[in-house]
Amino acid sequence: MSIASSRLTPAVLPVDDDGALRPPVEEQPSRRRRFVRAGGFTPYALLTPALIALLVITGWPLLQLGIMSFQEYGRAQVFGAAPEFVGIDNYVAILTDPEFWGVLGRSVVFAAVCVITTMVLGTLVALLLNQLGTVLRTIVSVGLLLAWAMPPLSATIVWGWIFDTQYGVLNHILTDWFGLDFEGHSWLIEPLSFFFVAAIIIVWGAVPFVAFMLYAGLTQVPEDVLEAAQLDGAGGVQRFFLVVVPYIKPILVIVTILQVIWDLRVFTQIYALQSIGGLAEQTNTLGVYIYRVSLGSGDFGIGGAVSVILVLLLVAVSIFYVRQTVKEDAL
Repeated sequence: MSIASSRLTPAVLPVDDDGALRPPVEEQPSRRRRFVRAGGFTPYALLTPALIALLVITGWPLLQLGIMSFQEYGRAQVFGAAPEFVGIDNYVAILTDPEFWGVLGRSVVFAAVCVITTMVLGTLVALLLNQLGTVLRTIVSVGLLLAWAMPPLSATIVWGWIFDTQYGVLNHILTDWFGLDFEGHSWLIEPLSFFFVAAIIIVWGAVPFVAFMLYAGLTQVPEDVLEAAQLDGAGGVQRFFLVVVPYIKPILVIVTILQVIWDLRVFTQIYALQSIGGLAEQTNTLGVYIYRVSLGSGDFGIGGAVSVILVLLLVAVSIFYVRQTVKEDAL
């Protein structure tokens, strides 16, 4: 028997009953070996302080909020009276209240409009930054940073002056420059125009974040791939959707989900505009509605129930965000 034939014996390479070779079975690492390879207890030790802080700062208030949502908790309880458990009565009262469903639908539609507008404008600004030279890119970036750094309340007050009924710059421009009849026009008295102003303020403050995130992704798109697509006859729009978008898709998904979360719980801009001149009953969103139910009517139990429902909506969106993040990290 030759050396070559001795190496092909069944004792060395496993074969099936019909004589076909079976691929060798890879040895699966043990659970202990996988644990050691993953770093042992070190990652958990490093995460422990952050988890403790998260539980203290966020977990405990959420627990108290959940308990309060099952109680009759009003002004008397604020001053020391014992709260009374009412079971799911608060949730039944909320879920059977037409006003709550109106506020919820209004909040979802408003958030969807703001998210879509923000993502479109942010993408366009990111593409502009990617094409500008160093000097112009620096100037535009500084302007975006100033808009992003402005506190929401300050931005709302400034925009409120622009849309002011008597002294607003916008009414003056539309009347004197374009000959339109907007003298003394109130932008905040009608719900549609109120949310138009609110959307401008929210989108104006959110576009810089989206633009910077997407611009960072655009810088990672290989130039040779874009050049190859151009040589193959792909136009600018085709290169963007067929080449650029697949590269920046993880960033697009994450930024979109973050915008959904932030716009669903918007509070400052809506409340400030209502204080300037809007009608609260027709322009409440979930964040403002919770505030007015809790502090306005003094029914913290009902306010807690609405807050829990909002938290569940945000958790559902956050779970999708975490799944997308984990999926991208696994690739």
